[in-house]
Amino acid sequence: MREPDDQDTDGGRSDRSRSVGKHSGSESKLFPREAPEDTTNETFTEGEESYLDDENDLENMEERSTSSEEYFHSGRTSQLPSAVEEVEEEVKKKISENFYDYSELVFMPFVSPDSNIPLDFLTLQHSFGYDCKKRANLQLLDSNTVMYIAGNQLVLLDFRSKEQIYLQSSSGQGIGAIGVHPQKTYFAVAEKGSFPNIIIYEYSSLRPYRILRDGTERAYAYVDFNSEGTLLASVGCNPDYTITIWNWKEEIPTLRTKAFSQDVFKVTFNPEDDEQLTTSGSGHIKFWEMALTFTGLKLQGSLGRFGKTSTSDIEGYTELPDGKVLSGSEWGNLLLWEGSLIKVELCRTGMKCCHQGPINQIMLDEGEVITAGSDGCVRIWDFETIDTADIIDETGLLEIEPINELQVDKNVNLFSMIKMNEVGNNIWLAQDASGAIWKLDLSFSNITQDPECLFSFHSGAIEALAISPLTYLMATTALDCSVRVYDFASRTPLAQMKFKRGGTSLTWVPQTVSYSGAQIIVGFQDGVVRILELYDSKGLTVFAGRKKVLDAELHLKHVFKPHTAEVTALAYERVGEILATGSKDQTVFFFDVEKDYKPIGYINTPGPVCQLSWSPVTHTESTLMIICENGYILEAPYPPIKDEEDPSVVSYEIHNLCIRYFHFSSIKSKIVRLKEIERREKQKALKEKERELRWKRLAGEREEDGEKEALEEEGDKEEEEEEVPLPEIFIPPSPSPILCGFYSGPGTFWVSLGSYDSGFLYHCEFPPYVEKCDFQNQENEPFDFCFLEDTDDNPVQTIIFSVNQTMMFCGMRNGAIRVYLLSQNDLSLNSLQDYWHFNVHDNDYGCIKSISTSFDDQFLVTAGADGNIFVFSIYSEFMLKREFKAKVPSPRFGIELEPIPEDIEDPKAYSIENARRKREQDKLMKEAEEVKARKREQIKALRDEFWKLLAMNKELPKHMQFKQTDFDIDAKIRADISRKTVHKIQQVEKELAWEKQKYELGLKKLQNRFRDPLESDIVVVYAIQSEHQISSYRLVKPSKYSEFKRSSPSERRLSKMERFEGPGKKESQKDTGGTVNMQEESIIEKGKKIRPRTLSEIMVGNQIEKMKKLTQKSERAKLKIVQRKKEWEELYKSKPDDDYEDPKDVQAIKEAQTYMGDFNLKTAADYKIPEHMRINAAKKEEELGQLDVMAHGKKRYMNKCILSLRDLKLAIVEEIQCLVQELKTIQLSIPMSKHIPIPQVPQIHPEEDPEKRFQYDEETLMRFKRKHEKCQTEKTDHSEQSGSSVSGGGGFLKLSSGKEGNLTTRDSLSRSSKGGLSIDVPKLLEFEKAEPTEVEVEIMKRDEVKHLYMQQYLTNRIKELIVSFDAELHLLRHRKLKLDIKMKLSDLHHVTLFQEMLLLKNFEKQENTLQERVNSLDKEQQEMQWKTNETLKEMEEKKNEIAKLQEQEKALYAGFQAALGENNKFANFLMKILKKKIKRVKKKEVEGGADEDEESEESSEDESSLESDEDASGSEDEVFDDSICPSNCDLNLFELALQLREKRLDIEEALVEEKKIVDNLKKEYDTFSKKIKVVATNLHAAEEAVEAFQREKQQRLNELLVVIPLKLHQIEYMVMGEVPDDLSGTLVFSNHSLGRLQERIIQLQEENSKQQKLNKECRERRKLLIREKKEMAKTIRKMEETVRELMISKFGRVVDLEALQTLSVNTTLEELKIKKLQKELSNAKEMKMWEEKIAQMRWEIMMKTKEHTKKLHQMNDLYVEKQKLDSRLNKLQNQKGSAFQGPRKADIIARQKVTELIQTQSEKILVLKKEIAFLRKKGGLILPPILSRQENK
Repeated sequence: MREPDDQDTDGGRSDRSRSVGKHSGSESKLFPREAPEDTTNETFTEGEESYLDDENDLENMEERSTSSEEYFHSGRTSQLPSAVEEVEEEVKKKISENFYDYSELVFMPFVSPDSNIPLDFLTLQHSFGYDCKKRANLQLLDSNTVMYIAGNQLVLLDFRSKEQIYLQSSSGQGIGAIGVHPQKTYFAVAEKGSFPNIIIYEYSSLRPYRILRDGTERAYAYVDFNSEGTLLASVGCNPDYTITIWNWKEEIPTLRTKAFSQDVFKVTFNPEDDEQLTTSGSGHIKFWEMALTFTGLKLQGSLGRFGKTSTSDIEGYTELPDGKVLSGSEWGNLLLWEGSLIKVELCRTGMKCCHQGPINQIMLDEGEVITAGSDGCVRIWDFETIDTADIIDETGLLEIEPINELQVDKNVNLFSMIKMNEVGNNIWLAQDASGAIWKLDLSFSNITQDPECLFSFHSGAIEALAISPLTYLMATTALDCSVRVYDFASRTPLAQMKFKRGGTSLTWVPQTVSYSGAQIIVGFQDGVVRILELYDSKGLTVFAGRKKVLDAELHLKHVFKPHTAEVTALAYERVGEILATGSKDQTVFFFDVEKDYKPIGYINTPGPVCQLSWSPVTHTESTLMIICENGYILEAPYPPIKDEEDPSVVSYEIHNLCIRYFHFSSIKSKIVRLKEIERREKQKALKEKERELRWKRLAGEREEDGEKEALEEEGDKEEEEEEVPLPEIFIPPSPSPILCGFYSGPGTFWVSLGSYDSGFLYHCEFPPYVEKCDFQNQENEPFDFCFLEDTDDNPVQTIIFSVNQTMMFCGMRNGAIRVYLLSQNDLSLNSLQDYWHFNVHDNDYGCIKSISTSFDDQFLVTAGADGNIFVFSIYSEFMLKREFKAKVPSPRFGIELEPIPEDIEDPKAYSIENARRKREQDKLMKEAEEVKARKREQIKALRDEFWKLLAMNKELPKHMQFKQTDFDIDAKIRADISRKTVHKIQQVEKELAWEKQKYELGLKKLQNRFRDPLESDIVVVYAIQSEHQISSYRLVKPSKYSEFKRSSPSERRLSKMERFEGPGKKESQKDTGGTVNMQEESIIEKGKKIRPRTLSEIMVGNQIEKMKKLTQKSERAKLKIVQRKKEWEELYKSKPDDDYEDPKDVQAIKEAQTYMGDFNLKTAADYKIPEHMRINAAKKEEELGQLDVMAHGKKRYMNKCILSLRDLKLAIVEEIQCLVQELKTIQLSIPMSKHIPIPQVPQIHPEEDPEKRFQYDEETLMRFKRKHEKCQTEKTDHSEQSGSSVSGGGGFLKLSSGKEGNLTTRDSLSRSSKGGLSIDVPKLLEFEKAEPTEVEVEIMKRDEVKHLYMQQYLTNRIKELIVSFDAELHLLRHRKLKLDIKMKLSDLHHVTLFQEMLLLKNFEKQENTLQERVNSLDKEQQEMQWKTNETLKEMEEKKNEIAKLQEQEKALYAGFQAALGENNKFANFLMKILKKKIKRVKKKEVEGGADEDEESEESSEDESSLESDEDASGSEDEVFDDSICPSNCDLNLFELALQLREKRLDIEEALVEEKKIVDNLKKEYDTFSKKIKVVATNLHAAEEAVEAFQREKQQRLNELLVVIPLKLHQIEYMVMGEVPDDLSGTLVFSNHSLGRLQERIIQLQEENSKQQKLNKECRERRKLLIREKKEMAKTIRKMEETVRELMISKFGRVVDLEALQTLSVNTTLEELKIKKLQKELSNAKEMKMWEEKIAQMRWEIMMKTKEHTKKLHQMNDLYVEKQKLDSRLNKLQNQKGSAFQGPRKADIIARQKVTELIQTQSEKILVLKKEIAFLRKKGGLILPPILSRQENK
């Protein structure tokens, strides 16, 4: 632990130097220490962020700037002289050639100096487990080997042979991340520690190849190679989160910047572009790009903005080829990012998430997107659907469905996946965060294999470990709810057992209890303790149908629950009679083992129990030491065991147990103080010795005593000055947790503590037992301690001893193992000195939870919180090399027949104590219920008596009866009863609220599933008079094929090209930039308009405007010239070639060839599918969608017609009801004999109005309730009643018919009263009937006739309505029958299309691969053709150069011949000199040699040239010397011959070089032509393969059966006038196509004649154009001559008009003039300002002077007034009369006033004096005047 006064003086760089200095010896062998820093001259750059949203990044800008300064500083130091550069080159050569030594890099164990402990004291034998929750912790090296991190080791596992190879961490502090090179030849190991390294190993030699240094501060989170393997990206963890791009082969960091301010999970390169990277992490995703800026190459990051989407941690993502990124989210949906924004969020149909939980990995493989989620599912998605996805509504969600999916298993959390390179298979390996490694087959075919679990380990921290006392068996448990058994000697897992809750403690049952050592006892989180029995299942009797026999099995033997919290400790008494269990519920429970673990009782502890330990056999008494986490240690004696239970005892709690308590009190500060005192005493003694020696030395020199005394006094003063106070005694406010402990003797023990008190082992002793002691307030201190090195921050977590107790094994907090060698039975630790220390588990989260040795001290096993189990062999001088294997206990006799005890799976189940208390409570409740029952009987008797009294009261006369209120004893009781009733009703409503909500949600789900997808349900409309009916279509919403269109492969390629070009984006950026500039200009112009312009600004503005106009004029001229050139170029480009053909004609010919009408059968062997007829799955989906839309539209229209007919029937029925009612009223006034039968009112069937099925009222619900209860009561005839319940269910949704009828009659009556025929009904008179008169009889006859007419009219009207409705229904029914035929045909067509689509989807992958092959070969052919053309061009150029050189040579000879003249006698000699062949040395050799070498070379060349000349001359025997001019020969001609010879040789050399180049070009041309042929053949083969594939696809499509219904008149294939039985040889051909062919014959004849006429017209037109061309050429020549003459007349020569027009002003000069003018104006302004300031200051000085004089006058007046007052006061004092001898009150008051006045005046005088003094000084400060007290008041 670092002390508070320890300071890091070197700014944190000391750790870095230490980490690097560990392996300096190995590094110096390969390169100098400065090499990594010197090679980073200008490559360290900081990425400039392109966003300002992240506040944390802005806060860290200062850190970035300092880091960048360091990088630039390192860059400046690299500019060393050339000698250093040579050294660096040598170092680079060494780096590229050599490997590092692994033995020098690896972190070695620490051994105490001067000890005999060997370095290989512990040897790692096997690892069970891996860090399954570490990201990307499963990498594939080859087809058999995987690699993963396990603690401080990198494990290379051959998953076929299950052999392991280990690479130890070089830092000793763990491994952060791993990555594999794309070619599987190297792998990177990124470590943890202080400035950790990244080590690149070569595979499969496993030699360290490269070391990358200083990439982060603490640990690496992720590493990734680019697609080519040349670069490596790494990202660090907290605190720096640095992202670094490495040139790993040169060990150089290329780029570096801070990734983010929170955890970064992942960094990857874009597979398509190495200059783009992506990082993701906690709440962010970031997109990086390498940008070349003016300061160099930088990483620029763009933070992804979530917008409306919730911010999410992003684990998995992948880069798409077009630059978009697809990522996952915490809630399981896919996010498609474009730029830095979310383009669309993808979910499944029905707004379901793509995965249930986070998506941990996304891969792009073979045109498919693969996602792996924490829900254990692997889903395959269509890449094109995702790539082209876009928002369709405001939700931002798009629903898609996976192509395939695989559910691996239950409780699987897929964290990462890697693909195996197996040819023909799609096999993946998956990392399961639940501790397993899976093998997955994602081929999704008929032979797809089920997921196979290759390895299964614990996930998360391993809580406990135990080893068998008899053999090499090991049992472990963890919070993953499993108990596992291993044979650690033979390195094989044997058995495992799963439970509902996680295990927290475990121990092996001793031999005294289980002689065979076959039992394991395990404690769990929910307080349950289970005893498991292990046996060899091969020893059981094999029954038929028995499952596969395993090596070992676990059998549940006992289950009990003693605790309510997790069980933390289990311990058997030394003889095995008692089991003690401890828990976090602060209890220790005891069980009698011999009586099948019968509970004895429990005791309470002052804190959570962390360890239980029984006293060893050497102690006289058997006691239990209980260690609590909060600083208490208890010693409990052997608990008393009762033979019989006392029924009166309610609880299992044991009282009156003599428990001794030890409350630990911290003494660490005292220990530190004592050490400091000892250190100071030693220093003091050393200083005294030095002082005595110095005094003796000076005593001889100085004889005077005074000087000696002075010297001593000086020494004393120095001691006093150096004295520093001792450290204070400190006791932590919260006690340090006790981690572990063990007995050292009777009543004494050792403990290890964490937190502040770590660093020591404390020897303690239990105090004597005191009855009823206050243990909470007692404080006990250890009587001894033992110092442990380097454990201040790394306490001992667990301690065990070897069997012979000569070794103490310590498990440390940071995952290290420490072994101390002890003397025999030295539990007092007197010999604790030498130790062996080694880091094994992860240093951050790999705390060792358990450590144990085998029964024979041959092996050591450790289990850590990082989920790893390591098995070590212990060094022994007598260790024999033999194979170890555990023996599994044989099964007991009859174990398979034993009943398995009922397991306690409910975490809320009662514990033993709670169950006992519950029994007692139930007993009390039963007694209370009996009392209540007796009381109820008494109340019932009273109630009966009360009812009798009420009956008697009713029998009395009314005037004698009591009222109801008279029986109320108290009115409040009735009010309370009613209030309680209301409260109970509310309570019931609350209790049923959940059920109500549940059924409402169930109803809503049913509606969403069955009703919402429906657009319209079936409506049946019945005819009134006939049995005809018509029903509507049951319409579902359109299918997914009609919603969106999937692009075809060709369209996809086009869209990809468009995306690469991206013109729209650039234009939008320009537009935005333009708008910003416009806004800035408008703001500037507004600012200018606010204030008026000055004369100077106007002058400068005019000058600038003038210059602008001149420059604009020249620019316009330039633009005109450029525009003119463009027009000319376009005009020349538009000029057709001699062999030009009109594209329209070419297209017409092509179309004619394509659509000529070649009706070959598709089943023919030579049938070739045209391009436009080739079909794929996308086109077929589009065709399906079109068919669905067409069918859906027609059905919807027909449904509208049927619904309108239904509405018509409802209106007719309503009208008939009104007419019938009126008819009934009319018949009341007509005699019965003349009544016409009333027509029946048509009924509305339930099928005609299905909406009413979902309407209900209270009566309907009650009826349903009665039927439901009846169904429940009648159990005998269940089937019939279930049918009736279904019919009753139909009634549940119907309205009562009576109510419906009443409603309709009421409506009809109301309508008839409002409108219709008004009929007068005669009123019956109450008086007696009289004989009607003649007039009345006539009126009655007339009314009767009228009523008869109306009766007939209404009857006819009803019949007319019925007949018209039936006619409408018949017509619509006829139309619907026709539509039904069409719909059946469309359904048949739909089936065919769907079958074709499924077939095409199976072919799609292969088709895409073949098409890509053709495209790549086509592209390659074009490239080779282009190279061939370029080579031909170069050859032509070189041939032209050769021809020029040959002409130069001929001209040289001709010139020399002319110089010789005629009849020159030395002509032959000089010509020989000119033609002489000389071997010349190359220029490089001549420049590199010395002068002597040149002379020797020339002589040798001369000799060789002479020899060559002699050989060339043949018959000539003369040998001439060309170095000396012969006599009488012209010296000038001789020198000319020599010069021309040099020129000739140069020309010949150039010719030779050119010929060599031509030969090389010919060879290249030949190779290219050969390659072109090869590529052409390959392309032809690929096209044939595509054609064959298309033919195969067509054949498979032809095999599909297509149903085509035909009528008899459509069959024209007749045999003997009859239709044959077999129509398999017939061809289905449309009449339209046949007629089109016949029409085409006529069209072709007409087109032929038209083309002949057109050809004749074109020839005449051509002659006319040739004539016009010649005339235009003459005109152009004349105009050019005229222009030339005009130029000469005006300028005197021909001038370049373009250069003349583009002449502009000298902008630099004009700008300087403007700057000069602006400077003069600004200087004038400044001069004016200073003059104004001077005048202002003069005026202020004058005003100050005036004020000072005024103050002086005021002071003079005050001084005079003071003198007057003084004189007056003196007079008053002297005039003391007799009458005024005594003091008066007025005098006292006056005196006080005067004294106050004097004081104030004196104060004012002082102030004025000070002001005067200040004013006399320069720059005096004037303070405000001080007021007197009276003025203040």
